[in-house]
Amino acid sequence: MSLNAAAEEDSAQEIHLPADIDWQMLDKSKFFVLGAALFSGVSATLYPVVVLKTRQQISQTQLSSIKTAVLILRNEGIRGLYRGFGTSLMGTIPARALYMTALEVTKSNVGIATVQLGFPEPTAAAIANAVAGLSAAMAAQLVWTPVDVISQRLMVQGRNNCMTSSNVPNVSSCKYTSGYDAFQKILRADGFRGLYRGFGMSILTYAPSNAVWWASYSVTQRLVWGGFTCYFHKKDDDNNSNFNGNGNCFRPDTKTVVAVQGLSAAMAGGISALITMPLDTIKTRLQVLDGDDNGNGRRPPTIGQTVKNLVKEGGWAACYRGLGPRWASMSMSATTMITTYELLKRLSTKENLA
Repeated sequence: MSLNAAAEEDSAQEIHLPADIDWQMLDKSKFFVLGAALFSGVSATLYPVVVLKTRQQISQTQLSSIKTAVLILRNEGIRGLYRGFGTSLMGTIPARALYMTALEVTKSNVGIATVQLGFPEPTAAAIANAVAGLSAAMAAQLVWTPVDVISQRLMVQGRNNCMTSSNVPNVSSCKYTSGYDAFQKILRADGFRGLYRGFGMSILTYAPSNAVWWASYSVTQRLVWGGFTCYFHKKDDDNNSNFNGNGNCFRPDTKTVVAVQGLSAAMAGGISALITMPLDTIKTRLQVLDGDDNGNGRRPPTIGQTVKNLVKEGGWAACYRGLGPRWASMSMSATTMITTYELLKRLSTKENLA
């Protein structure tokens, strides 16, 4: 069951896409080892954008992404854009492994089940993608939430910068020397629950975000391929190498397939970022900021308090602080993720099937 199969079902006489690679066709050991290497590179490239988003989300003043980046570079240097990266990278590898396993297994099983239930191929593809994205996000959050809590606290811990306690009164006052030091101090202060602060909001943010993304990706990819088909038919050029002898069947090469996948992923990432941005802002504040002092120390803030403070600071628009970096991050991440992921699956195909 695959999106490519769905596209062929809709326009069998117009477009022929390369066959998709499903879970059973993969060499699992190669898949996980190569996946760790490839996605580590992707994470390193996009990490500074995540730092900018996080700093903007916890700030009580509205600052542009460019001004935030300039202040970080001026006061902390390039290292300021990579605070917490080591911790994030260490957590990304097992989280990605969980994510990819849940994604492929769910997509394969749900895809087969929906087709057997009589759903049309395009509908079955969209359902399978959405359910797979949902289950993959929920599985990965078991690892990602504590990693997020630690790495985000390191992200906002800048020396003499615009995001210190003068701007954010309730930011955690602890100073951390490393990810391991942060892990110990959070565990000592708040117990195991401290590492999973914002877990519920993480599920509420990332589970629907992934479901929306994968469903949107399925739809946008079909729309883009439909546009390609119309364009080439209008050219009415029988000598074009992308067409068969009858001139009525578009056969895209590998570069075209990758370009369409990347464009579709970017579009789906933008849609998902816009829909789930308020949830992400609330989640970040829950994980990074402390609540009010009740005489026995600061207690974790509630979702209601967090929303109330955001609206007080800048109205409902405050929930969209950091939208620019998050939109860019999710679009770039989606594009690089899907193209890297498809490359990974091709490289990990069992030799007797390659």
